[in-house]
Amino acid sequence: PQEVSTSVNLFHGMISREYADELLVAAEGAYLIRESQRQPGTHTLALRFGHQTLNYRLFYDGKHFVGEKRFESVHDLVTDALITLYIETKAAEYIAKMTTNPIYEHLGYTSLLKDKMVHRLSRGRTEPRRVTFQGDDRISSPLVRRSALKDTPEKQCSYEKIHNFKVHTFRGPHWCEYCANFMWGLIAQGVRCSDCGLNVHKQCSKLVPSDCQPDLRRIKKVFSCDLTTLVKAHNTTRPMVVDMCIREIELRGMKSEGLYRVSGFSEHIEDVRLAFDRDGEKADISASAYADINIIAGALKLYLRDLPIPIITFDLYSKFIQAAKIPNAESRLEAIHESVLQLPPAHYETLRYLMAHLKRVTQFEKDNLMNSENLGIVYGPTLMQPPEQNALTTLNDMRQQKLVIQLMIEHEDVLF
Repeated sequence: PQEVSTSVNLFHGMISREYADELLVAAEGAYLIRESQRQPGTHTLALRFGHQTLNYRLFYDGKHFVGEKRFESVHDLVTDALITLYIETKAAEYIAKMTTNPIYEHLGYTSLLKDKMVHRLSRGRTEPRRVTFQGDDRISSPLVRRSALKDTPEKQCSYEKIHNFKVHTFRGPHWCEYCANFMWGLIAQGVRCSDCGLNVHKQCSKLVPSDCQPDLRRIKKVFSCDLTTLVKAHNTTRPMVVDMCIREIELRGMKSEGLYRVSGFSEHIEDVRLAFDRDGEKADISASAYADINIIAGALKLYLRDLPIPIITFDLYSKFIQAAKIPNAESRLEAIHESVLQLPPAHYETLRYLMAHLKRVTQFEKDNLMNSENLGIVYGPTLMQPPEQNALTTLNDMRQQKLVIQLMIEHEDVLF
């Protein structure tokens, strides 16, 4: 409001709607700002369009706005409003038909790139196995021998990823890549996917399939990056951080006492994180760079802990916790298995690979003193985080978190 009041040519004080209409009646596109008589202290933008005066509540928070868009000046706001009003009035029928015959499915973006991705990922993808558990009430090694695979159709590999659309201001004329129609307005004419660069109308963004193919040039970091985004950007089934760290640990650290329990120096772990963010798969994590294997193990845990969506996703967290609470051992394992199958492909593949590795770690228990229970304690909070970051919830769920990871390590060969 203070900014508005200093604009002498625009601001007309506390006047009525009727008087504002009289002042604007002569010129289409004319506008003024007045203080509301009904709500003193608030301001109204009166704009002449279509031979009538339109009144909008005007706000200011460092920028001027009447809706979602924010403008440096009232003049820019009015310019954008006139463009939008003209398009919506003169081309309403055209706008209504914009999305009825989209060109999106015929673009190279959705045909060539998508086909390439499915082909490359399917070569490395191990299909989830649906297992029937048979036997008595105790989980033991005979269960593994008695487990039978159900005959289920193979799931099509589909590393689906929704687009990460953000409102965007385009400089110069732009056309929507979904419907091929013009994107109008002075600012914020549409949205752009931050991960792949797709440009579409805001209304068209609701119709675009979940087929984002991230562009490596747009992915600025490795750590704290969404798992599916990262693997699609690098055309891998799992993040390279997981593969490289596990490879290094299995090469020289399997007999290290307290592996994953003993912490490496935090500043060195931070160096590893920066190396991955900077160099990607070219990061040097060899013994010559980091002699202490606990640094590499710590970097792997940090990567998994810092994922914006944990390996066991927020959506499935409660399902895993409830499965762990089932008293009957085989029913509990069956419930965990059903939950595992619902994980997104990138999360499933990463979890499968990690559990196979942790099972190999337990085979060196005599040397490293790490069994499945210890690893469950270490990895429970790392792989499983409640949707609401509530300390009490986390504390109450720790036993179930540990048990879920412990069972997945012990029965990795039948759960995945």
